[in-house]
Amino acid sequence: MEIVFLGTGPAWGLPEFMCECQICKHMRRIGEIRSRSGLLLKTKKNILIDCSPDIKTQLSQNNITSIDYILISHEHNDHYMGLDDLFPYKRTKPRGEFKPIELLCSEKTYAEISNRFKYLETFEVIKPTIIKENQWYEITDIAFMPFKTYHGDSAKGSVGFLIRFLENDITLVYTSDMMDIPQFTPELKRPHYLVIQSFWLNEPVENRPKHLSFQRAIDFIRIFDPKKACFLVHMGDGDSIPGDPQNNILKKYPPKDPLRHPQKQIPYPIPTCHEEWQLIVDTIRWDYGLDWPIYVAKDNYKLTLP
Repeated sequence: MEIVFLGTGPAWGLPEFMCECQICKHMRRIGEIRSRSGLLLKTKKNILIDCSPDIKTQLSQNNITSIDYILISHEHNDHYMGLDDLFPYKRTKPRGEFKPIELLCSEKTYAEISNRFKYLETFEVIKPTIIKENQWYEITDIAFMPFKTYHGDSAKGSVGFLIRFLENDITLVYTSDMMDIPQFTPELKRPHYLVIQSFWLNEPVENRPKHLSFQRAIDFIRIFDPKKACFLVHMGDGDSIPGDPQNNILKKYPPKDPLRHPQKQIPYPIPTCHEEWQLIVDTIRWDYGLDWPIYVAKDNYKLTLP
């Protein structure tokens, strides 16, 4: 069994088209790319969590020849707009051999998806199933429970997923995009693995898109208390870097009170690439005495489960 991090970037990917901020310029120089976020669970079946506009490239890079189930976390374009690119799984099969892909999501999320992709149901590419928060569902060799997450008024159907791999009883929490969890139930504590977003390093003065910064994610990591490891995803480029002329563009956010060394009170530098992200996260872990291994996930990283 494997967890494949298909994409680990924000809604427009990184480096972002048209952006000349220091983060995007540095990523272009070193050839680093973060496509839009999504996971693949490879068990007895292939289970996709979110389906971004980059899905065709992501699945091709990982040689995924079939998708059996899709869990959609919420109704923002970067998490479901790639559904049409799954049509070739049917188009390239002999007539009568393709089985529709079961798509599972909340009622509010489905309302948005149906407005755009009703024809995928008509042509039996997908078969929708409505799921409810805090109820358990079983598909193939996993069980999962959706739980409510707060990602603003534009994503009222937003949920995370608590997933249990039935073969080995390993648990995974995938929070997706969020700013908060309205009701933290005891079942969510102590998963083996936690996948949580880190859109900024520092919490901004105004959190307009209702995302999670690493500064704030630390509190949630403490609450979840994963047994084995935490993985950061949905990394963005919205942090302001001191001296960057692009700090005045719309997507840049000044920090509310930046993460600082606990004794020296010096703010941590803003990471501009994967290597810097991991170095800064490791430094913060050491300085603050955080016990959990925290890894900055990369596109196409594969985690093999025991």
